Amino acid sequence: MRFTDPYCHTTSIDVEVPAEVAFDFMADGMKHSTWAFGSANRRRIEGNLFLGTSMYSGNDVYVRIVPDPERLIIDFEVGYEPENLLPRIMARIIPGTSINRESGICLITLISWRAEGMSDSRWHRLCVSHETQMYLIKHMIESGS
Repeated sequence: MRFTDPYCHTTSIDVEVPAEVAFDFMADGMKHSTWAFGSANRRRIEGNLFLGTSMYSGNDVYVRIVPDPERLIIDFEVGYEPENLLPRIMARIIPGTSINRESGICLITLISWRAEGMSDSRWHRLCVSHETQMYLIKHMIESGS
């Protein structure tokens, strides 16, 4: 039997760099624009608040990036209005040594939570997009892009 979580999706990939390098890449709001299909052509509004365009709908999407370097966690607060952002996506960087692997390797995990009212089609698209984006992230980090 296979359990499918209707509320949360996770996807992970191993990256051949130290965890701190991966964290810096994932926490960079402008680099995020190069791999996040839901927020392309991004510009900084102020601090860690960015405005981009969804490649799917063409809608403007606000993203606030909330990095926690000590824990290697990044929250991505997302929404259509800067005053109504929700923490719907999280990136977690796991150092290789935490899972009995080499220190120069890490895992990047994206965790997404489904918003109330999100259609099955839109949720599926988000899940598949994140799985695809992981390969872009891996390539960009390992190649130094």
